Amino acid sequence: MLQPGSLSYIAGPVVAVAVMVLLTLFMRWAFGTGGTGRAHRRPAPSDDGLLTRVATLSRRESALALRAVLSDAGIRSTVRFPAAHRADVLVFPEDAARARELAASFPAA
Repeated sequence: MLQPGSLSYIAGPVVAVAVMVLLTLFMRWAFGTGGTGRAHRRPAPSDDGLLTRVATLSRRESALALRAVLSDAGIRSTVRFPAAHRADVLVFPEDAARARELAASFPAA
């Protein structure tokens, strides 16, 4: 039987706190941000992957309008917004030359 002065009254809460601390450390290690405490970094702006940048515009509407012009010409494209007041229009490399010609004649470019 437990005596009021025995260590078993203290051992239970100490074990519970130790388990919680270990679980917290494990969760931070398993689901953390790489141990640096910083948010994940975005890829470099020059990294366009498989696509080629054909125009950089300052307005979202202009970029979407250029994308519509490219689509009408049968060129697949996408728009990326890497920063405020900046929009990049990207196409596949095989369509880049034609897309640049259309972008050069586009009034907002």
